[in-house]
This record gives sequence, C-alpha cells and structure tokens, in this order.
Amino acid sequence: MGVIFVLIGISLIVAGGFLFAFIWAVRSGQYDDDYTPSVRILWDDKKPDNSSTTNTDSPNS
Repeated sequence: MGVIFVLIGISLIVAGGFLFAFIWAVRSGQYDDDYTPSVRILWDDKKPDNSSTTNTDSPNS
C-alpha cells in the first residue's frame, strides 16, 4: 500500500514537470504560429523590381 502512495507522488511530480514545461513553451512563443512554417516553402519568392533598369533589347527600339 505504501508503494502506491510513492508512485502517485512521483507521477504527480512528473506531471507537474510536464505542465511547467508546457506553460514555459507557450509563454516563450513556441506555439505562436504552427501553420505558416509548413507552407512557407510553397510560397513564391518576390520577383525583383525591374523598373530601375533599362532594357536595350526591347523590340520597340
């Protein structure tokens, strides 16, 4: 019977440790944005702005 109380005490300490780790992770921003990183690679890069360069090979010249 005494072993049951020891195991319950140890399990409560372990559960408290996991709860502390979870609260720490939430407060440090670990779970702020969980969707964007998974699809960021699928987004296209921004195309460079070519308005400042001149094109000498245009068919109109």
